[in-house]
Amino acid sequence: MNIIYEDNHLLVVEKPFDVLSQKDNTNDPDMVEMLKKYLKDKYNKKGNVYLGLVHRLDRPVGGVMVFAKTSKAAVRLSEAIRNNEFKKRYLVTINGKMDKKEGVLCDYLLKDKRTNMVFVVSDKTKGAKKAILKYKVLQEVNGLSLLIVELVTGRSHQIRVQFSSRGNPLYGDQRYGGKFSKVGQRIALWAYEVEFIHPTKKEVMKFNLKPKYNMPWSLFTLLWQDLSVLNNV
Repeated sequence: MNIIYEDNHLLVVEKPFDVLSQKDNTNDPDMVEMLKKYLKDKYNKKGNVYLGLVHRLDRPVGGVMVFAKTSKAAVRLSEAIRNNEFKKRYLVTINGKMDKKEGVLCDYLLKDKRTNMVFVVSDKTKGAKKAILKYKVLQEVNGLSLLIVELVTGRSHQIRVQFSSRGNPLYGDQRYGGKFSKVGQRIALWAYEVEFIHPTKKEVMKFNLKPKYNMPWSLFTLLWQDLSVLNNV
């Protein structure tokens, strides 16, 4: 387990690809239970260990995650997310090119709970939720584009669906990639950075982590040579 930062109230870690954020009906290993065990073993705690899940990443997605070690921290971080004061930025590789080098995507999304699929729908559709993200194109190579994305809202499968609906599905997205998807490819969606106010110290906290040097990330020289391109969108 890669622990990026830890104090009395926070635990910031790297979530590996293909690991659940929290338990589901598969009973596969999940971040919450693994981190509870880590805390229990490290501090020799008896009985149950508290760990608050304040945001989630889809199972195939890796990157930075923040957990609360106290209920006070969990409440304040959850409130920050509701107030859009908890910034989440992602590195994304899409198929094709965007019409504009930077912009805002705004859609209404509806989730089919039976199939666990999300669709772009009319704003008049019952149960639809507004989804907004900001993006900036960083580099274009071999028919692929590297973007940095900041979520304004945090809807299920939001980044994947919003780009796929515009004909630019994410590299390796087996669910929404359509004809672009190839068996064995890993989805190119990485939770690169989080930024928030510490729940007790009231200091700005920012943590980031680049993906491993493999496909498709290894195609983009800017990602490894010029960190200034990863400035806020």
